Amino acid sequence: MRYGGNTSSVEVRTGHDELIVLDAGTGIRELGRALGANPPARIHLLLTHLHLDHIEGLGFFAPIFDERCTITIWGPRQDDGTLRDRIVAYLSPPLFPLRFEQLPSLIEVNETWEDAWELAGLRIRSAPVRHRGPTLGFRLEENGSALAYVPDNEPALDPDSGLDLASGATVLLHDAQYTTEEYETRVGWGHTDLASFGGYVRRAGAERTLMFHHDPAHGDGTLERMCDEATERAGRGLELAREGLELALDGGA
Repeated sequence: MRYGGNTSSVEVRTGHDELIVLDAGTGIRELGRALGANPPARIHLLLTHLHLDHIEGLGFFAPIFDERCTITIWGPRQDDGTLRDRIVAYLSPPLFPLRFEQLPSLIEVNETWEDAWELAGLRIRSAPVRHRGPTLGFRLEENGSALAYVPDNEPALDPDSGLDLASGATVLLHDAQYTTEEYETRVGWGHTDLASFGGYVRRAGAERTLMFHHDPAHGDGTLERMCDEATERAGRGLELAREGLELALDGGA
């Protein structure tokens, strides 16, 4: 398996080595293990939305059990209730063995929507994208470089969705879940087909674009064929995101 099996979670290190995490899918568990016995005193977690594949790793993220840690969560405003209420409900019985208030770490929750703010030396922008339920994309900028993170998006239904975040990014991580044939029976599910993806990539004009949010039913061969097709449709080189891949936004690999 070349491209990994965990759900979405991306570690971001700033120029001052501060830690920001994008989503809390199952991949965040390995990050917690890698941080070891002395994790950062403050960790910022940016959640795109609350579908299970993007938050299911939070209860297995070692720093939430460390009393020295403050974890600040940023995520979308909810249609009904608050983001904090949703997080508390997930990290409480019957879905979790402890009550939220028993967790040793300090967990702070901030709601955002179409906003911009400074965080850990970065300029961050959030904007709603086309996906089921309140869902955001993010753009993180530092020293003239930009990372655009749009893991769940359906541009076939809204061609401009998330495009302002993606435009001219140094690196774009964008949903590319479905083949064109698969999408015919999944319209409205909130994900991108290859035909729409190719056009979106051309319009975004990012320096480097990685296909993200792979369908778990797709093996390595299928993903590589999808990348070849998407590259042809986009008219420019594309890459497949893979577990453990490290990217430097200053141009390094």
